Amino acid sequence: MISRTFRSLARRGVSLLAIALALSGCGNMVDRLENVGKTPTLSAVDDPTSKPGYRPVSMPMPSPEPVAYAPNSLWSKGSRAFFKDQRARRVGDILTVTVTITDKAKIDNTTGRSRTESDSTSVGGVPGAVIDKVLLPSGMSSSNLVDNTTKTSQTGAGSVDRSETLSTNVAALVTQVLPNGNLVIEGRQEVRVNNEIRELIVAGVVRPEDIASDNTIESSKIAEARIAYGGRGQITDVQQARYGTQVMDVLMPF
Repeated sequence: MISRTFRSLARRGVSLLAIALALSGCGNMVDRLENVGKTPTLSAVDDPTSKPGYRPVSMPMPSPEPVAYAPNSLWSKGSRAFFKDQRARRVGDILTVTVTITDKAKIDNTTGRSRTESDSTSVGGVPGAVIDKVLLPSGMSSSNLVDNTTKTSQTGAGSVDRSETLSTNVAALVTQVLPNGNLVIEGRQEVRVNNEIRELIVAGVVRPEDIASDNTIESSKIAEARIAYGGRGQITDVQQARYGTQVMDVLMPF
């Protein structure tokens, strides 16, 4: 009775799922048929805060600093220089990271090993004569009673040839100022093309002295650098093995 009820519920669930997929496919098909021969329409310019799913952005911000202006003076009290430095130095400031990675490695290893051993034991004199006559069959001699030869040979070879190149720019945000003045930065960039998202992540610690006058810094000057470049979407899913295959690769010993 229970098995029949379960089968009935399973059939109803499959039917509902098929109907939902068919309706969604029909809706998409109708939209595509209506736009045959027409150019794609651009989205209307409207208030982004009024769209469903909008959430205000919360970022690390520096403590407010009061600025006092002296009357009839171009110099502001508390300024570090006459011309304001536009380089990032506080929490919430933005700087541009120039990511340039050119990684090449070529390693060839060859190992050869050979070993040969030979052991021979014989008995001579009177004991040898007695052994030849009493213990050994005719035609055998104790002069070569034990003869052992061992030979081992092993050869191994390994090769690594790798080349990786990445060159791009990404804006990063200062998230923390360390007690020694160094800046902790983190930047994330996402680009969607059709159904594929390319994601670039940069994080690490930089010195304010390494930031150039145009508010940029090279990725080679980032300490504890964490740079990730990858994608997610339909193309990435096709390039990866299915979850079942990955699980079997882990579980199967051969």
